[in-house]
Amino acid sequence: MILGAADEPRVLCIIQDTTNSKTVNECITLNLPASTPLRRLFEDVATKVGYVNGTFDLVWGNGANVADMMPLDQTGDKTVLDAGFEPGKKNFLHLTDKDGEQPHIMSEDSGAVDDSTQDRFIGPLPREGSVGCSNDYVSQNYSYSSILSKSETGYVGLVNQAMTCYLNSLLQTLFMTPEFRNALYKWEFEESEEDPVTSIPYQLQRLFVLLQTSKKRAIETTDVTRSFGWDSSEAWQQHDVQELCRVMFDALEQKWKQTEQADLINELYQGKLKDYVRCLECGYESWRIDTYLDIPLVIRPYGSNQAFARVEEALHAFIQPEILDGPNQYFCERCKKKCDARKGLRFLHFPYLLTLQLKRFDFDYTTMHRIKLNDRMTFPEELDMSTFIDVEDEKSPQTESCTDSGAENEGSCHSDQMSNDFSNDDGVDEGICLESNSGAERISKVGNEKNSLLYELFSVMVHSGSASGGHYYACIKSFSDDQWYSFNDQHVSKITQEDIKKTYGGTSGSRGYYSSAFASSTNAYMLIYRLKDPTRNAKFLEVNEYPEHIKELVQKEKELEEQEKRQREIERNTCKIKLFCMHPLKQIMMENKLEVHKDKTLKEAVEIAYKIMDLEGAVPLDCCRLVKYDEFHDYLERSYEGEEDTPMGILLGGVKSTYMFDLLLETRRPDQVFQCYKPGEVMVKVHVVDLKTESVAPPISVRAYLNQTVTEFKHLISKAVHLPAETMRVVLERCYNDLRLLNVANKTLKAEGFFRSNKVFVESSESLDRQTAFTDSHLWKLLDRHANTIRLYVSLPEQSPGSQLKRTVYQKQQQQAQEGDNGDSSKSTEASDFENIESPLNERDSSASISDPENFQSEERSDSDVNNDRSTSSVDSDILSSSHSSDTLCNVDNAPMPLANGLDSHSITSSRRSKANEGKKETWDTAEEDSGTDSEYDESGKSRGEAQYMYFKAEPYAADEGSGEGQKWLMVHVDKRITLSAFKQHLEPLVGVLSSHFKVFRVYASNQEFENDNKITIRLGRALKKGEYRVKVYQLLVNEPEPCKFLLDAVFAKGMTVRQSKEELLPQLREQCGLNLTIDRFRLRKKTWKNPGTVFLDYHVYEEDINISSNWEVFLEILDGIEKMKSMSQLAVLSKRWRPSVMKLDPFHEVVLESSSVDELKEQLSEISGISMENVEFAKGRGTFPCDISVLEIHQDLYWNPKVTTLNVWPLYICDDGAVIFYRNKTEELMELTDEQRNELMKKESSRLQKTGHRVTYSPRKEKALKIYLDGAPNKDLTQD
Repeated sequence: MILGAADEPRVLCIIQDTTNSKTVNECITLNLPASTPLRRLFEDVATKVGYVNGTFDLVWGNGANVADMMPLDQTGDKTVLDAGFEPGKKNFLHLTDKDGEQPHIMSEDSGAVDDSTQDRFIGPLPREGSVGCSNDYVSQNYSYSSILSKSETGYVGLVNQAMTCYLNSLLQTLFMTPEFRNALYKWEFEESEEDPVTSIPYQLQRLFVLLQTSKKRAIETTDVTRSFGWDSSEAWQQHDVQELCRVMFDALEQKWKQTEQADLINELYQGKLKDYVRCLECGYESWRIDTYLDIPLVIRPYGSNQAFARVEEALHAFIQPEILDGPNQYFCERCKKKCDARKGLRFLHFPYLLTLQLKRFDFDYTTMHRIKLNDRMTFPEELDMSTFIDVEDEKSPQTESCTDSGAENEGSCHSDQMSNDFSNDDGVDEGICLESNSGAERISKVGNEKNSLLYELFSVMVHSGSASGGHYYACIKSFSDDQWYSFNDQHVSKITQEDIKKTYGGTSGSRGYYSSAFASSTNAYMLIYRLKDPTRNAKFLEVNEYPEHIKELVQKEKELEEQEKRQREIERNTCKIKLFCMHPLKQIMMENKLEVHKDKTLKEAVEIAYKIMDLEGAVPLDCCRLVKYDEFHDYLERSYEGEEDTPMGILLGGVKSTYMFDLLLETRRPDQVFQCYKPGEVMVKVHVVDLKTESVAPPISVRAYLNQTVTEFKHLISKAVHLPAETMRVVLERCYNDLRLLNVANKTLKAEGFFRSNKVFVESSESLDRQTAFTDSHLWKLLDRHANTIRLYVSLPEQSPGSQLKRTVYQKQQQQAQEGDNGDSSKSTEASDFENIESPLNERDSSASISDPENFQSEERSDSDVNNDRSTSSVDSDILSSSHSSDTLCNVDNAPMPLANGLDSHSITSSRRSKANEGKKETWDTAEEDSGTDSEYDESGKSRGEAQYMYFKAEPYAADEGSGEGQKWLMVHVDKRITLSAFKQHLEPLVGVLSSHFKVFRVYASNQEFENDNKITIRLGRALKKGEYRVKVYQLLVNEPEPCKFLLDAVFAKGMTVRQSKEELLPQLREQCGLNLTIDRFRLRKKTWKNPGTVFLDYHVYEEDINISSNWEVFLEILDGIEKMKSMSQLAVLSKRWRPSVMKLDPFHEVVLESSSVDELKEQLSEISGISMENVEFAKGRGTFPCDISVLEIHQDLYWNPKVTTLNVWPLYICDDGAVIFYRNKTEELMELTDEQRNELMKKESSRLQKTGHRVTYSPRKEKALKIYLDGAPNKDLTQD
């Protein structure tokens, strides 16, 4: 049946034009029949938007990243429905540039704009409705969206590498300067003399050629920065554009030595000024000649809040002389005494290109921070510099030159001391020169030149942001059409004179009294003027005027660009898909990426895949083929019989960024035939089970259909494995360890839960096991064991001279345990410990010799031997409590473990308890976290009984050579559901001691996920019993630079008092730490990171009065005298006196308060310091103990003498022991420091506080110096910071 036009589904297409800033927010809508060809879609879009068809791309825009989407292919015969368009839904498309080139505008005669216009000198490309608009002007809200705004001007932008906007602004300004560009083109690069990569002039030449001839929207500057010797880190450093200008000009002068361009920078940008001091008594003048490349103009005079309104005012201020009088008098060489004098600057010569730097960045001595001045300062489009020439002083016969007493340079003016001999400056032919020998001639020349010092503005470099960072862009006037353009990195747009005025700074409108607070941060920073002189003003070179070497460079760059375009076209038509292959010899699954052109045939793709997988010599090419593969489900979807000559683009469904399937390079033996895989089939891995030998065979792959019945499926398997179907039992493993017996003959595979990839077990024997209920059958138990058996490698303790003794002790204790009742014997199984350590190679002395068989506890090895940096470790691999003795091995860690037969290691990630063990014990997931006693644990010997049905098999294993000499290993196959307690009982005869006297550690590799080898190591030593916790003890040293010092690991038990734990600690402190203490001379207290907290009283009971947990930490504090803390109502604070008169802090002194009263605190502080109570002022310390603070800040930064009566309210909130209190005498005056003393003290404090890790003061990011390396790479000076 053929649908009529009215019945055909329609496709709604919404297209957004992202090539233009004006149209990026507008959309066009097309409602097309589903059978519309894609090429018709492109034609309709071209007609709608006015572009030439074939000069733009369409990509999907349904919420995806445009850059990641492949363009639609308009060359084929596909319909919109075939291409993935959905009828009845909105299909969003983006119209984008084609190969980085802007779409061609359809002219009135429906022709495209001639591409050759791009090859001539760049100027505005005509486009209907394209006018200068302030909306195109880039505001201070610079964002990535401007990249989508394709330039309609014909000018090419520059890509911002990261923070290189300042570089882009300067490069565009130099490019738009005809005299500089033309001179650069005249210079010829000699490849035999220099490496082109490190040649700055050559890379600038290339960049300018690309800016002039490229069809791209924006080009990279990486080749230029590479010639500077910069690496990628420089792209993340923002520098000052004026600083860059000077450094680049210096580098060009060095590179251009002994060439025609050697004096180019000076001819274009260098001016001269006279720095003079004139005696007001005799008229004697001392002076020197300085050169400058730019004139720095102050925005706001020093000490004034009022900025200069105009650039002209700032220029007058620049040359305004000052009077040296009083203590600043000048020593006159003629008068031979100190006299009043006039000091100032006088312009002698203005350059052809005049650069004015507006000094918007300043230093605020009040806040000691850099600031940016956003005050308004206007600048004219034409600047008359003749008003800044004053020849009055030149007429004076008393003016003399002085070569050795010149005044200092003004401000940051770029100056080089010049010879005082005027005859050296005869080469200057513009501006004002005072070299003439005749005064009359000099005056005449001055008068003539004054009339020719009219400059026109052509570049404004704008900074938007603050002193700490921002964004640069340039507003430049083209000398070809007098049109202003905004060059903002990639984006170039037309702007108007009104937009230039927006860069004056200040407010954009009247905001009343608070206008200064709303000043715009976008304002002009550098202005470049050109002298209006028809005899010197140059025009840009036309293409036919290029020197030969530039013509060759243009051609070379065109070819490179065409090559890039061709490469992009190839990339657009290349299918990239994951490729897998099971190596026929190595039997490992290899993975790679197949990249093949969409027009290559399947046969050619097989040849490419064959080479990628390096199968030559392993299997012949004609024994390989590509099949559609689902790697996630390990499923072969289909094979491609008879399609060897079909293009890959058709087979794969087109060129896509990602595919929902993979390819497998399948191999066969020469005597085999490839199996045909049809779509819709499911793959089944069949394992044959032998009940007699209790073995499970490796899988055989069989393909079936979901609509097949179980009976049909059994006959299919029967042919594959050669077993009778009549007696066959088929068990499906639907998901991990979910075993289902397929015993309904007429049920389909789909109904039984088959999917793409399946695993079944088959058994066909005449045994009576078939008549038993499945869950009670031998088959079920075998499969259950098969699924739950894991392989572990166990490292036994090294055999020491005491090993025989250990065996004797083990046998003796084992005999005693058998003679006693079961309840007592089961107590030895309570210890179940599983620790995480880094590597078995780190284990030293893992088995200590036993000198006293009666004292096994002394064997326990301190965890500090495993990790020597306990004081800095916040996460510790501590021993788990005995409540976890009933936890199964599979719950120790959820990471996968390989099975004994190496099958399906992922199936271990979830566990299913055996029928016999169901519901008997809690797992760690259900046990109360960190609870030593609350988890249920059966002490009646059930854990020992569990070992009877849990599979366990151990055999010696030869470990790698690096495992340690003399160390013994076992390879253990064990049911992962076995409890740790039962697991340790199985290991008892192998280790030689009772399970309560060794610990089990899981081995991790270098703090990474544990290895697939699942290594376990055994260490001798008493394990934790139920209700015991391992505790880390640190010493609190309040007056030491490092107040927290790790001492030892101890074991505290539930119900133990603090005094009992102190008694147990005494011998350990003496033996391990060398601390000979009495029980009343130290205390224990709470530790929260490095902060001391609640003091524990001797009668406190763990778990009742003090919450305790695994990996617990406590402070041990040695007392100077008897313990003052007797009651929980008392409060112990640490006080430290601040002495402002000497700028010093006293050591800590503990104050014990009976209440939270502020008066009591002041009274105690008065008593220990001798300060009268009414003069005591205090403040709470901030941050982590010991609350370090600089002595330069403490006097004013802390909240002194808060108006409260108790300590437990705001702003103090002192409710627990250990708070830090600073106090002072309010009558004590702060020491007055000289600048030298302050700087010295600041260095000392900075060094002291940095050692303790505390912040000194705000320190802004250190700026990296801007350098250009002439040899192309920086010198690695290791002595430099």
